[in-house]
Amino acid sequence: MASDLADLSTSGPQRQATPPLSRSGRAVAAVRYAAPALLGYAAVRLVGLLMLWTHPGRGSTLTRLGTLWDAVFYLDVAKRGYVDDLGIPGYQNGVPYSSRAFFPVYPGLIRAVDTVLPVSAVHAALLVAWAGALLAAAGIFAIGAHLYGRRAGVVAAVLWGVIPHAVVESYAYTEALFTAAAAWALYAALTRRWVWAGAISTLSCLVRPTGMAVAAAVVVAGAWTALQILRGRGDGATAWWRPLAGAFLAPLGWIGYVGYVGWVRGSLKGYFDVQSAWGSQFDGGVGTVRWLHRLFLGSGGGATTVDQVVMAGVVVAAVLLFAVSVGQRQPLVLLVFSAMMLVIALGDGSDYAPRARFLVPAFALLLPLAAGLARLRQPAARWLVLLTAALCSGVYGVFLTFVSRFSP
Repeated sequence: MASDLADLSTSGPQRQATPPLSRSGRAVAAVRYAAPALLGYAAVRLVGLLMLWTHPGRGSTLTRLGTLWDAVFYLDVAKRGYVDDLGIPGYQNGVPYSSRAFFPVYPGLIRAVDTVLPVSAVHAALLVAWAGALLAAAGIFAIGAHLYGRRAGVVAAVLWGVIPHAVVESYAYTEALFTAAAAWALYAALTRRWVWAGAISTLSCLVRPTGMAVAAAVVVAGAWTALQILRGRGDGATAWWRPLAGAFLAPLGWIGYVGYVGWVRGSLKGYFDVQSAWGSQFDGGVGTVRWLHRLFLGSGGGATTVDQVVMAGVVVAAVLLFAVSVGQRQPLVLLVFSAMMLVIALGDGSDYAPRARFLVPAFALLLPLAAGLARLRQPAARWLVLLTAALCSGVYGVFLTFVSRFSP
Protein backbone atom coordinates (compact mmCIF):
# COMPACT_ATOMS: atom_id res chain seq x y z
CA MET A 1 0.00 0.00 0.00
CA ALA A 2 2.89 2.37 0.70
CA SER A 3 4.07 1.94 -2.87
CA ASP A 4 0.69 3.14 -4.14
CA LEU A 5 0.97 6.35 -2.14
CA ALA A 6 4.47 6.84 -3.46
CA ASP A 7 3.22 6.35 -7.03
CA LEU A 8 0.49 8.93 -6.50
CA SER A 9 3.10 11.55 -5.65
CA THR A 10 4.50 11.55 -9.20
CA SER A 11 2.80 11.59 -12.55
CA GLY A 12 3.44 11.62 -16.27
CA PRO A 13 6.95 12.38 -17.52
CA GLN A 14 8.22 13.03 -14.02
CA ARG A 15 7.44 9.44 -13.03
CA GLN A 16 9.24 8.09 -16.10
CA ALA A 17 12.33 10.20 -15.39
CA THR A 18 12.54 9.12 -11.76
CA PRO A 19 14.70 6.03 -11.14
CA PRO A 20 13.00 3.15 -9.32
CA LEU A 21 13.02 3.50 -5.54
CA SER A 22 13.98 0.78 -3.11
CA ARG A 23 11.35 -0.63 -0.80
CA SER A 24 12.50 1.65 2.04
CA GLY A 25 12.68 4.59 -0.34
CA ARG A 26 9.10 4.03 -1.47
CA ALA A 27 7.96 3.82 2.15
CA VAL A 28 9.65 7.15 2.94
CA ALA A 29 8.10 8.73 -0.15
CA ALA A 30 4.68 7.44 0.88
CA VAL A 31 5.01 8.89 4.38
CA ARG A 32 6.09 12.25 2.96
CA TYR A 33 3.19 12.27 0.55
CA ALA A 34 0.68 11.51 3.30
CA ALA A 35 2.37 13.74 5.90
CA PRO A 36 0.02 16.76 5.51
CA ALA A 37 -2.98 14.52 6.13
CA LEU A 38 -1.42 12.81 9.15
CA LEU A 39 -0.23 16.08 10.65
CA GLY A 40 -3.56 17.77 10.00
CA TYR A 41 -5.47 14.90 11.57
CA ALA A 42 -3.13 14.79 14.58
CA ALA A 43 -3.49 18.56 15.02
CA VAL A 44 -7.29 18.59 15.15
CA ARG A 45 -7.39 15.61 17.49
CA LEU A 46 -4.82 17.33 19.70
CA VAL A 47 -7.20 20.29 19.92
CA GLY A 48 -9.89 17.92 21.19
CA LEU A 49 -7.54 16.26 23.67
CA LEU A 50 -6.37 19.61 25.04
CA MET A 51 -9.98 20.58 25.66
CA LEU A 52 -10.47 17.34 27.57
CA TRP A 53 -7.36 18.00 29.65
CA THR A 54 -8.52 21.51 30.62
CA HIS A 55 -11.93 20.27 31.78
CA PRO A 56 -12.12 20.27 35.59
CA GLY A 57 -13.14 16.63 35.74
CA ARG A 58 -12.05 14.28 38.48
CA GLY A 59 -9.06 12.04 38.03
CA SER A 60 -6.75 11.51 35.07
CA THR A 61 -8.06 12.35 31.62
CA LEU A 62 -6.11 9.44 30.14
CA THR A 63 -7.70 7.07 32.64
CA ARG A 64 -11.11 8.45 31.72
CA LEU A 65 -10.46 7.90 28.01
CA GLY A 66 -9.19 4.39 28.66
CA THR A 67 -11.95 3.17 30.99
CA LEU A 68 -15.13 4.89 29.82
CA TRP A 69 -18.18 2.71 29.12
CA ASP A 70 -17.28 -0.25 26.85
CA ALA A 71 -13.53 0.33 27.29
CA VAL A 72 -13.56 -1.55 30.60
CA PHE A 73 -14.90 -4.67 28.88
CA TYR A 74 -12.12 -4.65 26.27
CA LEU A 75 -9.62 -4.32 29.11
CA ASP A 76 -11.27 -7.20 30.93
CA VAL A 77 -10.98 -9.45 27.86
CA ALA A 78 -7.34 -8.42 27.45
CA LYS A 79 -6.56 -9.30 31.07
CA ARG A 80 -8.48 -12.54 31.67
CA GLY A 81 -9.95 -13.65 28.36
CA TYR A 82 -13.61 -14.25 27.56
CA VAL A 83 -16.16 -14.79 30.32
CA ASP A 84 -19.69 -16.09 29.72
CA ASP A 85 -21.20 -14.41 32.77
CA LEU A 86 -19.79 -11.05 33.83
CA GLY A 87 -22.02 -10.97 36.88
CA ILE A 88 -23.80 -7.78 35.82
CA PRO A 89 -27.42 -7.67 37.04
CA GLY A 90 -30.34 -6.75 34.79
CA TYR A 91 -29.53 -8.84 31.73
CA GLN A 92 -32.22 -9.37 29.11
CA ASN A 93 -33.91 -12.41 27.56
CA GLY A 94 -32.61 -14.71 30.30
CA VAL A 95 -29.05 -14.58 28.93
CA PRO A 96 -26.24 -13.27 31.21
CA TYR A 97 -23.97 -10.50 29.97
CA SER A 98 -21.00 -12.13 28.22
CA SER A 99 -17.76 -10.52 27.08
CA ARG A 100 -17.99 -12.62 23.91
CA ALA A 101 -19.97 -9.71 22.46
CA PHE A 102 -16.58 -7.97 22.00
CA PHE A 103 -14.50 -9.14 19.04
CA PRO A 104 -10.95 -10.35 19.69
CA VAL A 105 -8.42 -8.28 17.70
CA TYR A 106 -8.44 -5.13 19.83
CA PRO A 107 -8.16 -6.83 23.25
CA GLY A 108 -5.54 -9.14 21.75
CA LEU A 109 -3.45 -6.14 20.68
CA ILE A 110 -3.92 -4.53 24.10
CA ARG A 111 -2.57 -7.67 25.74
CA ALA A 112 0.39 -7.79 23.34
CA VAL A 113 1.36 -4.15 23.89
CA ASP A 114 0.88 -4.47 27.65
CA THR A 115 3.19 -7.48 27.61
CA VAL A 116 5.93 -5.88 25.51
CA LEU A 117 5.94 -2.29 26.78
CA PRO A 118 6.33 -1.07 30.39
CA VAL A 119 2.89 0.57 30.44
CA SER A 120 -0.40 -0.13 32.13
CA ALA A 121 -3.19 -1.96 30.35
CA VAL A 122 -5.15 1.30 30.12
CA HIS A 123 -2.28 3.09 28.43
CA ALA A 124 -1.69 0.10 26.15
CA ALA A 125 -5.34 0.29 25.08
CA LEU A 126 -4.97 3.97 24.26
CA LEU A 127 -1.72 3.41 22.36
CA VAL A 128 -3.39 0.79 20.17
CA ALA A 129 -6.46 2.98 19.59
CA TRP A 130 -4.40 6.07 18.72
CA ALA A 131 -2.11 4.12 16.39
CA GLY A 132 -5.25 2.78 14.73
CA ALA A 133 -6.56 6.32 14.35
CA LEU A 134 -3.40 7.42 12.52
CA LEU A 135 -3.57 4.35 10.27
CA ALA A 136 -7.21 5.19 9.59
CA ALA A 137 -6.35 8.79 8.69
CA ALA A 138 -3.68 7.49 6.30
CA GLY A 139 -6.17 5.11 4.67
CA ILE A 140 -8.83 7.80 4.32
CA PHE A 141 -6.23 10.10 2.77
CA ALA A 142 -5.17 7.36 0.36
CA ILE A 143 -8.75 6.85 -0.86
CA GLY A 144 -9.45 10.58 -1.12
CA ALA A 145 -6.21 11.23 -3.00
CA HIS A 146 -6.82 8.28 -5.31
CA LEU A 147 -10.29 9.50 -6.27
CA TYR A 148 -10.12 13.29 -6.04
CA GLY A 149 -6.49 14.36 -5.65
CA ARG A 150 -4.05 14.95 -2.81
CA ARG A 151 -5.74 18.08 -1.43
CA ALA A 152 -9.10 16.32 -1.13
CA GLY A 153 -7.38 13.39 0.56
CA VAL A 154 -5.88 15.70 3.18
CA VAL A 155 -9.24 17.38 3.79
CA ALA A 156 -10.98 14.00 4.08
CA ALA A 157 -8.57 12.82 6.77
CA VAL A 158 -8.94 16.06 8.72
CA LEU A 159 -12.74 16.00 8.35
CA TRP A 160 -12.85 12.55 9.93
CA GLY A 161 -11.03 14.06 12.91
CA VAL A 162 -13.60 16.84 13.43
CA ILE A 163 -16.93 15.01 13.09
CA PRO A 164 -19.22 15.50 16.12
CA HIS A 165 -18.26 12.16 17.70
CA ALA A 166 -14.57 12.33 16.80
CA VAL A 167 -13.68 12.11 20.49
CA VAL A 168 -14.49 8.39 20.21
CA GLU A 169 -11.39 8.09 18.00
CA SER A 170 -9.37 8.95 21.13
CA TYR A 171 -11.16 6.49 23.44
CA ALA A 172 -10.00 2.96 24.17
CA TYR A 173 -12.68 1.82 21.71
CA THR A 174 -12.53 -0.16 18.47
CA GLU A 175 -13.88 2.50 16.08
CA ALA A 176 -10.44 3.87 15.14
CA LEU A 177 -8.85 0.47 14.61
CA PHE A 178 -11.85 -0.74 12.63
CA THR A 179 -11.83 2.37 10.44
CA ALA A 180 -8.16 1.72 9.66
CA ALA A 181 -8.87 -1.84 8.54
CA ALA A 182 -11.94 -0.77 6.58
CA ALA A 183 -10.15 2.08 4.79
CA TRP A 184 -7.19 -0.02 3.71
CA ALA A 185 -9.40 -2.93 2.64
CA LEU A 186 -11.49 -0.60 0.48
CA TYR A 187 -8.36 1.09 -0.87
CA ALA A 188 -6.97 -2.30 -1.85
CA ALA A 189 -10.22 -3.04 -3.70
CA LEU A 190 -10.16 0.35 -5.44
CA THR A 191 -6.61 -0.32 -6.63
CA ARG A 192 -7.48 -3.89 -7.72
CA ARG A 193 -5.46 -5.67 -5.06
CA TRP A 194 -8.25 -8.09 -4.43
CA VAL A 195 -6.48 -10.68 -2.32
CA TRP A 196 -5.23 -7.93 -0.03
CA ALA A 197 -8.75 -6.49 0.08
CA GLY A 198 -10.16 -9.83 1.17
CA ALA A 199 -7.43 -10.45 3.75
CA ILE A 200 -7.75 -7.00 5.37
CA SER A 201 -11.53 -7.30 5.24
CA THR A 202 -11.45 -10.52 7.21
CA LEU A 203 -9.22 -8.76 9.75
CA SER A 204 -11.77 -5.94 10.05
CA CYS A 205 -14.42 -8.59 10.73
CA LEU A 206 -12.45 -9.61 13.82
CA VAL A 207 -12.34 -6.05 15.16
CA ARG A 208 -16.04 -5.17 15.19
CA PRO A 209 -19.26 -6.91 14.12
CA THR A 210 -19.71 -4.07 11.61
CA GLY A 211 -16.89 -5.72 9.68
CA MET A 212 -19.73 -7.30 7.73
CA ALA A 213 -20.07 -3.92 5.98
CA VAL A 214 -16.51 -4.17 4.69
CA ALA A 215 -17.02 -7.80 3.76
CA ALA A 216 -20.22 -7.02 1.88
CA ALA A 217 -18.48 -4.24 -0.04
CA VAL A 218 -15.58 -6.47 -1.09
CA VAL A 219 -17.88 -9.38 -1.95
CA VAL A 220 -20.22 -7.31 -4.12
CA ALA A 221 -17.46 -5.31 -5.82
CA GLY A 222 -15.29 -8.40 -6.31
CA ALA A 223 -18.13 -10.44 -7.81
CA TRP A 224 -19.11 -7.58 -10.12
CA THR A 225 -15.51 -7.09 -11.26
CA ALA A 226 -15.08 -10.81 -11.96
CA LEU A 227 -18.29 -10.80 -13.98
CA GLN A 228 -17.11 -7.81 -16.01
CA ILE A 229 -13.77 -9.52 -16.71
CA LEU A 230 -15.49 -12.70 -17.85
CA ARG A 231 -17.65 -10.62 -20.17
CA GLY A 232 -14.53 -9.08 -21.67
CA ARG A 233 -15.16 -5.66 -20.12
CA GLY A 234 -12.27 -5.67 -17.66
CA ASP A 235 -9.04 -3.71 -17.82
CA GLY A 236 -7.12 -6.73 -19.09
CA ALA A 237 -4.60 -6.54 -16.26
CA THR A 238 -6.58 -8.47 -13.63
CA ALA A 239 -7.25 -12.19 -13.72
CA TRP A 240 -10.91 -13.06 -13.09
CA TRP A 241 -10.11 -15.29 -10.13
CA ARG A 242 -8.43 -12.55 -8.08
CA PRO A 243 -11.58 -10.54 -7.27
CA LEU A 244 -13.37 -13.82 -6.54
CA ALA A 245 -10.56 -14.83 -4.18
CA GLY A 246 -10.90 -11.49 -2.40
CA ALA A 247 -14.66 -11.96 -2.18
CA PHE A 248 -14.18 -15.43 -0.70
CA LEU A 249 -11.72 -14.21 1.95
CA ALA A 250 -13.63 -11.07 2.90
CA PRO A 251 -16.25 -12.47 5.34
CA LEU A 252 -14.20 -15.32 6.85
CA GLY A 253 -13.30 -13.40 10.01
CA TRP A 254 -16.91 -12.59 10.84
CA ILE A 255 -18.11 -16.09 9.99
CA GLY A 256 -15.28 -17.60 12.01
CA TYR A 257 -15.88 -15.58 15.17
CA VAL A 258 -19.66 -15.92 15.12
CA GLY A 259 -19.23 -19.64 14.48
CA TYR A 260 -16.74 -19.91 17.34
CA VAL A 261 -19.12 -18.23 19.81
CA GLY A 262 -21.94 -20.50 18.62
CA TRP A 263 -19.74 -23.56 19.12
CA VAL A 264 -18.69 -22.48 22.62
CA ARG A 265 -22.26 -21.78 23.64
CA GLY A 266 -23.64 -24.90 21.96
CA SER A 267 -26.05 -23.05 19.70
CA LEU A 268 -25.92 -21.79 16.13
CA LYS A 269 -27.39 -18.50 17.30
CA GLY A 270 -25.10 -18.29 20.32
CA TYR A 271 -23.50 -14.99 19.28
CA PHE A 272 -26.88 -13.38 18.62
CA ASP A 273 -28.10 -14.53 22.03
CA VAL A 274 -25.10 -12.78 23.56
CA GLN A 275 -25.89 -9.58 21.65
CA SER A 276 -29.54 -9.70 22.66
CA ALA A 277 -28.49 -9.81 26.31
CA TRP A 278 -26.83 -6.43 25.76
CA GLY A 279 -30.04 -5.12 24.19
CA SER A 280 -28.63 -5.09 20.65
CA GLN A 281 -30.76 -6.65 17.96
CA PHE A 282 -31.57 -5.82 14.34
CA ASP A 283 -35.14 -4.72 13.65
CA GLY A 284 -34.78 -3.22 10.18
CA GLY A 285 -35.02 0.40 11.33
CA VAL A 286 -38.31 0.25 13.25
CA GLY A 287 -36.58 1.29 16.46
CA THR A 288 -34.84 4.21 14.76
CA VAL A 289 -38.09 5.52 13.28
CA ARG A 290 -39.77 5.16 16.66
CA TRP A 291 -36.89 6.98 18.34
CA LEU A 292 -36.97 9.87 15.85
CA HIS A 293 -40.75 10.15 16.16
CA ARG A 294 -40.53 10.25 19.94
CA LEU A 295 -37.68 12.77 19.79
CA PHE A 296 -39.31 15.28 17.46
CA LEU A 297 -43.04 14.58 17.51
CA GLY A 298 -43.72 12.67 20.71
CA SER A 299 -45.01 14.10 23.95
CA GLY A 300 -44.57 12.96 27.51
CA GLY A 301 -41.59 10.80 26.53
CA GLY A 302 -39.09 12.48 28.82
CA ALA A 303 -36.72 15.40 28.34
CA THR A 304 -34.90 15.81 25.05
CA THR A 305 -31.14 15.78 25.66
CA VAL A 306 -28.35 17.47 23.73
CA ASP A 307 -26.71 14.19 22.75
CA GLN A 308 -29.98 12.81 21.40
CA VAL A 309 -30.50 15.90 19.22
CA VAL A 310 -26.92 15.78 17.92
CA MET A 311 -27.28 12.07 17.20
CA ALA A 312 -30.44 12.75 15.21
CA GLY A 313 -28.60 15.44 13.25
CA VAL A 314 -25.76 13.01 12.49
CA VAL A 315 -28.22 10.36 11.30
CA VAL A 316 -30.04 12.78 8.98
CA ALA A 317 -26.74 14.18 7.64
CA ALA A 318 -25.45 10.65 6.99
CA VAL A 319 -28.52 9.73 4.96
CA LEU A 320 -28.26 12.95 2.92
CA LEU A 321 -24.54 12.45 2.30
CA PHE A 322 -25.21 8.92 1.11
CA ALA A 323 -27.73 10.29 -1.40
CA VAL A 324 -25.08 12.75 -2.61
CA SER A 325 -22.53 9.92 -2.87
CA VAL A 326 -24.93 7.93 -5.03
CA GLY A 327 -25.61 10.99 -7.18
CA GLN A 328 -21.88 11.53 -7.66
CA ARG A 329 -21.46 7.88 -8.64
CA GLN A 330 -18.87 6.89 -6.10
CA PRO A 331 -17.17 3.55 -6.81
CA LEU A 332 -19.37 0.55 -6.06
CA VAL A 333 -17.19 -0.73 -3.22
CA LEU A 334 -17.58 2.56 -1.32
CA LEU A 335 -21.33 2.79 -1.93
CA VAL A 336 -21.93 -0.72 -0.65
CA PHE A 337 -19.80 -0.03 2.42
CA SER A 338 -21.66 3.20 3.23
CA ALA A 339 -25.04 1.58 2.62
CA MET A 340 -24.23 -1.32 4.92
CA MET A 341 -22.94 1.00 7.65
CA LEU A 342 -26.22 2.92 7.48
CA VAL A 343 -28.25 -0.30 7.57
CA ILE A 344 -26.35 -1.55 10.62
CA ALA A 345 -26.49 1.75 12.49
CA LEU A 346 -30.12 2.57 11.74
CA GLY A 347 -31.31 -1.04 11.96
CA ASP A 348 -30.35 -1.48 15.62
CA GLY A 349 -33.55 -1.86 17.59
CA SER A 350 -32.20 -0.71 20.96
CA ASP A 351 -33.84 2.41 22.40
CA TYR A 352 -30.40 3.66 23.45
CA ALA A 353 -28.36 2.52 20.46
CA PRO A 354 -25.40 4.87 19.91
CA ARG A 355 -26.25 5.31 16.24
CA ALA A 356 -23.92 8.28 15.71
CA ARG A 357 -20.97 6.35 17.14
CA PHE A 358 -21.80 3.40 14.90
CA LEU A 359 -21.41 5.80 11.95
CA VAL A 360 -17.97 7.09 12.98
CA PRO A 361 -16.21 4.53 10.70
CA ALA A 362 -18.45 5.48 7.73
CA PHE A 363 -15.75 7.79 6.39
CA ALA A 364 -16.78 7.38 2.73
CA LEU A 365 -19.78 9.61 3.47
CA LEU A 366 -17.35 12.47 4.07
CA LEU A 367 -15.75 12.29 0.61
CA PRO A 368 -18.30 14.58 -1.12
CA LEU A 369 -17.68 17.22 1.57
CA ALA A 370 -13.92 16.79 1.26
CA ALA A 371 -14.00 17.15 -2.51
CA GLY A 372 -16.15 20.27 -2.22
CA LEU A 373 -13.90 21.91 0.39
CA ALA A 374 -10.82 21.03 -1.66
CA ARG A 375 -12.25 22.99 -4.60
CA LEU A 376 -12.64 26.23 -2.62
CA ARG A 377 -10.52 28.93 -4.23
CA GLN A 378 -9.60 30.50 -0.91
CA PRO A 379 -7.49 28.14 1.24
CA ALA A 380 -8.18 30.36 4.26
CA ALA A 381 -11.91 29.67 3.95
CA ARG A 382 -11.28 25.91 3.81
CA TRP A 383 -9.12 25.87 6.92
CA LEU A 384 -11.47 28.25 8.76
CA VAL A 385 -14.26 25.72 8.23
CA LEU A 386 -12.08 22.87 9.48
CA LEU A 387 -10.79 24.84 12.48
CA THR A 388 -14.32 25.83 13.47
CA ALA A 389 -15.42 22.21 13.15
CA ALA A 390 -12.45 21.12 15.29
CA LEU A 391 -13.41 23.53 18.07
CA CYS A 392 -17.07 22.49 17.97
CA SER A 393 -16.11 18.82 17.94
CA GLY A 394 -13.76 19.40 20.87
CA VAL A 395 -16.44 21.10 22.95
CA TYR A 396 -18.91 18.33 22.19
CA GLY A 397 -16.25 15.74 22.98
CA VAL A 398 -15.90 17.25 26.47
CA PHE A 399 -19.67 16.98 26.89
CA LEU A 400 -19.73 13.32 25.81
CA THR A 401 -16.78 12.40 28.01
CA PHE A 402 -17.58 14.24 31.23
CA VAL A 403 -21.25 15.34 31.17
CA SER A 404 -23.50 13.02 29.15
CA ARG A 405 -25.14 10.16 30.98
CA PHE A 406 -25.49 8.12 27.78
CA SER A 407 -22.92 5.95 26.04
CA PRO A 408 -21.46 8.07 23.20
